[in-house]
Amino acid sequence: MSLENKVVLVTGVGPGLGKACAVAFAQARAKVVICDVSEQSLDEAAQAVRAAGAECLAVRCDVSSSREVDGMFEQIVAQFGTLHVLVNNAALTPNREVDTQRRNALYRYMSSPEPRRSLGFTSQISDEEWHRYWGVNVHGMFYCTRAALRLMEPQREGRIVNIASIAGLSSKSAHSPHYCATKGAVIAFTKSVAYEVAGANIFVNAMAPGGVATPAFNGYLDAIGEEARNRLWQGVPLGRFGTVEEYAGTVLYLAGEHYLVGQVLSPNGGSVI
Repeated sequence: MSLENKVVLVTGVGPGLGKACAVAFAQARAKVVICDVSEQSLDEAAQAVRAAGAECLAVRCDVSSSREVDGMFEQIVAQFGTLHVLVNNAALTPNREVDTQRRNALYRYMSSPEPRRSLGFTSQISDEEWHRYWGVNVHGMFYCTRAALRLMEPQREGRIVNIASIAGLSSKSAHSPHYCATKGAVIAFTKSVAYEVAGANIFVNAMAPGGVATPAFNGYLDAIGEEARNRLWQGVPLGRFGTVEEYAGTVLYLAGEHYLVGQVLSPNGGSVI
């Protein structure tokens, strides 16, 4: 499927993978819709998309609200008439100070001869923290998918790419059980919906990336020091994280012509084989 003049929605276009995907679709000559809760991220992504020569509709939207998602799709239909590709990228990620502490504790435990014990992560997660992750990472994916299918099913054409994570496939992100649970749900949802809608020529697949070399994570790597970084790379045979452009290329592939239904592609540098 050529992406030229196709209408593509990428959710969560803050600095990192979402913005890179939006620009990649713009370079493929698609018409690009982007959304984010941050006005600054939205503006920066819109400028990058337009600089790549694509028509762009930028909508501030909290995907955890079905009302806001439905309002966004009304704008999509008003401007473009339909939707051909949905990339469910919007997600909460574990990037607060307590998450950094948990991550460091896990990496030390994985790479040091410490006595075996419970790391005590799950018992310290609050109700509010648990529900926040499910609201964006799972409910938001469902709301956007539901709205997209209402356009794709009648036209018998569509591609949906759900951004999961190796956190949903392995113990690599055991420092964030709430995040792992939501990304596992993304994978299960992908497989179920893929079977349901394949007969309508709608292809639903997921990408489960490993570590992403975003500015935020590069900053984390700089902060933890050489010894901790070397411990981290022990679990990544390639010795580095993937760039946002490398991951965006996989998303672009899943949005095109292929024979994949309900599959999970996991570019991760060998972290999970």
